[in-house]
Amino acid sequence: MGPTETGSGSTSATSLMRALVNIQGNPQTGTNWQVPSSGQRVLQRGRAVPNSGHHPLPDGQAPRSGGQRLRSGEQRTEVRGQLAARRGPTYLRVMLGKELRELRERKKKHAEETAGPDDEVGSYTAEAVSTKLGFSRSKLSRVEAGEIPLPKLADLEALMDEYDVIEPSDRDVLLQMQRDSLKSEPLTTFRNVLPSGMPRYLGLERESVRIRGFENNVVHGLLQDEQYANALMGSAKIVEERTTDAVERSVQARMERKTLLDSDREVHIILTESTLRTKIGSPEVMRAQYAEIIRLCEQDNVEVQIIPEDLSTYRAGFCFTVLEFDELDPVVQSDGYRSITMWSKPSDVGQYQRQFDAMVKAAPGPSQTPSFLMELEEKLWK
Repeated sequence: MGPTETGSGSTSATSLMRALVNIQGNPQTGTNWQVPSSGQRVLQRGRAVPNSGHHPLPDGQAPRSGGQRLRSGEQRTEVRGQLAARRGPTYLRVMLGKELRELRERKKKHAEETAGPDDEVGSYTAEAVSTKLGFSRSKLSRVEAGEIPLPKLADLEALMDEYDVIEPSDRDVLLQMQRDSLKSEPLTTFRNVLPSGMPRYLGLERESVRIRGFENNVVHGLLQDEQYANALMGSAKIVEERTTDAVERSVQARMERKTLLDSDREVHIILTESTLRTKIGSPEVMRAQYAEIIRLCEQDNVEVQIIPEDLSTYRAGFCFTVLEFDELDPVVQSDGYRSITMWSKPSDVGQYQRQFDAMVKAAPGPSQTPSFLMELEEKLWK
């Protein structure tokens, strides 16, 4: 973030306040995110346009200089309230981890720059700080990665003291983020029927500004019709030793997940033709699924492409989804048998983005998807 340091390692207003100024805007209608494969772009009211060199601001909000503090405690309190209202717990957990990592790295850099030739500089690795504060060795690393929450305010207080975060307003921001990160996500009630790692993914998915997914086995979950989802999960009932109630709750969770399609969030899904030829349930189920995809294609924020079987082109070997955000770096998710895996390392994410971009260029455009599905339905399911 490039903030100006104050004191020995304290974050200035720039780091935290810039994040809060961004948060003050609607995350779906006026924010900025980085797309490594195609450069910086701006999301304006649900559509991507070339970056104009400035961040669009919510209506009526004047531009603010990078290091300018909010003018009053009342304004700061208002922003914190909007932070809690507009960001989910999982997103805040990841964002808090990012801030703590930057504070630790800033403290380390300051200690190295100010140390004399004979001074011994303490270690500021995540493991060393964890040991110093009496945490388990891996605790801070996992907190910084957003894998686990920081459940105790006392732990955060200790970290802020260690990193010389002395400004009361900056401490308040971090403490509020920590409190809000412990709240329940909307789909928490379905946790017992979701694969390991899925609750965290769903929490981030709801906060994304752009979703790019590729599926080569079954229709992507965000596109699934209820009949299709029920037939798909029901077919695995015996193998996975699931009860009828568990199947029904899984389908319900999937349908509730689809409500995010009603926002301005960009959703771009690529399917293979073989995925759509695979019979799930009955011909009636497949026809309903095709109709659902065609219906979703009518939405301005949804694009679906299909790679024909007879098209000689690149296809990724496994399914994945890339989530892009405004304040956070992109992450990638891939399904496993009983769990999901997520990657956030830039080199890993960039590789998946290049794969997706290659398939976007090779596949017929989204405008051809409805006619492709109608022709396929005529061939297979009449």
